[in-house]
Amino acid sequence: MRIGILGGTFDPPHNGHLLIASEVCAALELSEIWFMPNQIPPHKQTKDFTNSEHRLNMLTLALKDKPNFKVQPIELDRKGPSYTYDTIILLKEQFPNVSFYFIIGADMIEYLPRWYNIDELIELVTFVGVRRPGFQEKTEYNVQMVDVPQFDVSSTLLRNRIKNKQTTDYLLPKDVKKYIEEYHLYGS
Repeated sequence: MRIGILGGTFDPPHNGHLLIASEVCAALELSEIWFMPNQIPPHKQTKDFTNSEHRLNMLTLALKDKPNFKVQPIELDRKGPSYTYDTIILLKEQFPNVSFYFIIGADMIEYLPRWYNIDELIELVTFVGVRRPGFQEKTEYNVQMVDVPQFDVSSTLLRNRIKNKQTTDYLLPKDVKKYIEEYHLYGS
């Protein structure tokens, strides 16, 4: 079985995440894509995230009609920083017959040399890179690139739009938007 993993804070999950997952799943003929929300991403400067329960609920809503997309909460169940190496070791123990494809944006391709235990991690997963405006895809590590239509949306952009009462139409799944409004997230 071939499984893609898309990690992130998903604060909030948006249509860009879904587009990336759909394109990579089709291009590489993967069985599933696991969306893996992280507890504390080691590369983020701020630790000011929406609580895990809300992020998990929003992600579940975003994926509800997509049978090949699943939520994998393994990093939310652990304390401390979410190092991909540690997570993949646990996943390999639980799913020894799965080949994992770890999906990263071009911003993370540039950052790969600073990943925790990257030389060991590169032996455990196939990295799949997707282009992002303003970032290079050059790295000394083997990264399989997949062309994904450019959809320049980010969770930061969405949080700011929601806070400033601007439209998020066509950027967020409708059920995620309703959830944000219901729980008054991001200053809504």
